[in-house]
Amino acid sequence: MTDVTTNKKHGSGGLFASVFGKNASIVQILLEGRAFFALILIIAVFSFLSPNYATVSNFLIMANHVAIFGLLSVGMLLVILNGGIDLSVGSVLGLTGVFAGYLMQGIEVEASGVILYPPVWAVVVLTLALGAFVGAVNGVLVAFFRVPAFVATLGSLYVARGVALLMTNGLTFNNLSGDPSFGNTGFDWLGFNRIGGVPIGVVVLAVVAIAAGLLLSRTAFGRWLYSSGGNERAAELSGVPVKKVQIAVYVLSGMCAAIAGLVLSSQLTSAGPTAGTTYELTAIAAVVVGGASLMGGRGSVRGTLLGAFVIGFLSDGLVIIGVSSYWQTVFTGAVIVLAVMLNSIQYGGKTRKG
Repeated sequence: MTDVTTNKKHGSGGLFASVFGKNASIVQILLEGRAFFALILIIAVFSFLSPNYATVSNFLIMANHVAIFGLLSVGMLLVILNGGIDLSVGSVLGLTGVFAGYLMQGIEVEASGVILYPPVWAVVVLTLALGAFVGAVNGVLVAFFRVPAFVATLGSLYVARGVALLMTNGLTFNNLSGDPSFGNTGFDWLGFNRIGGVPIGVVVLAVVAIAAGLLLSRTAFGRWLYSSGGNERAAELSGVPVKKVQIAVYVLSGMCAAIAGLVLSSQLTSAGPTAGTTYELTAIAAVVVGGASLMGGRGSVRGTLLGAFVIGFLSDGLVIIGVSSYWQTVFTGAVIVLAVMLNSIQYGGKTRKG
C-alpha cells in the first residue's frame, strides 16, 4: 500500500526514484526534454558528417518538408490527447489535395457547357470544409456510435483514398498554377513564396501550432480535452461535454490534414491520389517522440513539433549523407520504438484512473 500511495502522490517520481535512485531528477529532465536533446544530437551528428547540412538554406528546406508532417501531427495530437487515434489523416491529405486540384482544373457544368474556375480563396475554403466533414464523420462514429477510433478511422482511410482514386481515375492533376484570364491564379503561392525568407509552409505550420497551443492552454476546450483524455468518465460526471469534445478534435484533425494537403499540392503544383500514403504513421510517431501519452491526457504542441522536426531532420540527414531509403525506414521505426519505451518509463508511475 505504501508504494501505491507514494506513486499516486508523486506521479512518476516514485518510479524514477526506485529505478534510478538519486539520479532520478536528472533522468526525469532528460526524459521530459528528450525530443529537444535528440534534435540537437541529430543536428550535431549530421553537421559533422556533411558540411552541407548545417546551413541556413538547408534548414529552411528541411523545415518546409517538416511542415507537412507537422500540420498532420498537430491535428493528431489533439485526437491522441482525447485518448483516440486518427489513421485517416494521410488519406484525407491525399483526398483534399486532389479535391483542390479538381477545383483548380475547373468544374464543367455539362448542362450549359460552361467550365467554372473558382478563385483560390474559394478553393481553400471548400477544401477545409471537406477535411472538416471527414473529421466530423469520424467523430460521430466514435462519440455516438461507439465505434473504436482505430476501426472508424481505418475505414475512413480506405474510403478517402478510394474517393481520391475515383476522382482522378488513378491519374494526377498537373499545372495547378491557374490562369490569369480565369482569375484563379495564386495557388502555388503557398508552395513557393516566402515571408522574410521563411517558406510559406513553415509560416502556416507556425500559425496553426500557435493557435493549437492557445486552444489547449487558454480555453475551456483545452481543459476539457485534457480532462476527458485523462479520465473520460470522471470528466463526464464533472460536466464536460465529452461527446462534443470528441467530435471537435476529429474535425480539427481533418482540417489540419486539409491544410497539409493544400500546402503539399501547392508545393508540387500537382495533386495525386496516392499523396500522403503512410503519413498518418509519421504523424503518430511525431506525437509519441514529442512525449505525448497514447493513453491520452498528456502531451503538448511544443513537444509534438519537436518530434516532427526530429523525424524530419533525421530523414533528410540520412538522404544528404547518401543512406539507402530502406535504412531510413529502419531508423525511423527504431526511433518510434525507443520513444514509446521512454514514454512507458516516464508515465509508468502514473495511472489514467483518478
